[in-house]
Amino acid sequence: MAELGEKHWYIVTTYSQHERKVADNLLKRVETLGLGDYITNVLVAEQEVPVMDKETGLPQQNKDGSTKTKMKNLFPGNIFVEMIMTDKVWYDVRNTPGVTGIAGSAGGGQKPTPVSKEEIEPVLKRMGIIDTTMYEHYNIGDPVRVIRGPLEGTEGKILSINKETGACRVETIFFGRSTPVDVDFSEIERL
Repeated sequence: MAELGEKHWYIVTTYSQHERKVADNLLKRVETLGLGDYITNVLVAEQEVPVMDKETGLPQQNKDGSTKTKMKNLFPGNIFVEMIMTDKVWYDVRNTPGVTGIAGSAGGGQKPTPVSKEEIEPVLKRMGIIDTTMYEHYNIGDPVRVIRGPLEGTEGKILSINKETGACRVETIFFGRSTPVDVDFSEIERL
C-alpha cells in the first residue's frame, strides 16, 4: 500500500437499520485485508432510549422494575469511519457488503471529501468520544448547549474548562437567575 497519509472521518452510507451489520462487515474486512493502519475507527452513532408505551406514553418497565430501553440510531443509514483515504482503502470500503456509498463522492472516480472536525465533533461527543484537539475550539465565554445528561437542551456560556478531568462549568439561567452548573466536556457543543 501507499505511504500513510492523514486520518479523517468519512460518512459511509448503508441501508437504514443495517448500520450495525455493515459496521461489523467492515471491521471483519479491516482484519482480513490488513487495513488496521488505514481504518482506525468504525462508529455507529447509537443512543440508548427508553421504550415508550403507546397507550400511556410512559416508559415501559421490565419485570425487575427497571426501565425498558432500546438502541436508537441517531443517523439512520450512516456509519462514521475514521480512515486514511487511499485508492485501495476507498475500493475496499465501497465493496464491503451493505455499503451503498461514501458521502461526498460525486462519482466519476472522485474520492469523497472528509467530514470537517466541526461537523464530526458533536457526533463523537454524543458517543462519549473525546479527542484532545477538541478543547482548542472552546474558550471561556463561548455559548454552548448541553447535548447529553440530565441538563440536555440547557444553554449557557462557559465559565471554566479543566482539560485534565474534562469538567466544565457553564453559566445558565434557571428560574430567571444566573446559575453555574458542572457538566462533562463530552456533554456540550458550541452554538
